[in-house]
Amino acid sequence: MRLFFALWPPAKAARALAEWADEVKDLSGGRRTPEGNIHLTLSFLGRAEPARAIAAAKRVKGAPHLLPIEQARHVNRMIWVAPREVPAPLAALHSALAVELYREEFILERRPFAAHVTLIRNARGAVLPALPVVEWPVNEFLLVRSSLSSRGPTYEPLEHFTLAP
Repeated sequence: MRLFFALWPPAKAARALAEWADEVKDLSGGRRTPEGNIHLTLSFLGRAEPARAIAAAKRVKGAPHLLPIEQARHVNRMIWVAPREVPAPLAALHSALAVELYREEFILERRPFAAHVTLIRNARGAVLPALPVVEWPVNEFLLVRSSLSSRGPTYEPLEHFTLAP
């Protein structure tokens, strides 16, 4: 079972990002992330059983906040969107989750957290249009199971963890 923790946008935000990605895909080619799969990964665990991940996440404290979508970039044949700077509550959530996952003996990537949402893979270079205004309130994070097939990944939320001030 492949697991990861993520932020999931509300339906209206996912729709706005998917519509923008459709426009960009016409310019850049590539494969667009399906609207229902749009997310921001907090931590990728890989193959793991969920019990220890759930135990770690239940100990995490984090504040609700907004995730601004302020920039779009073409990096390594991917087109992604992101805030200009990681909001302090998101950075704190990421750090708190990492500490608790280490306590449960998960081995995580050591590279710095780069909060972004991948919308297109295998893209060619293109001039990117202006981003839509996206309201993305972050009130929870999710533990998600990822399954791969020839049609791409399928994501199944296993557990929701509410953020409280």
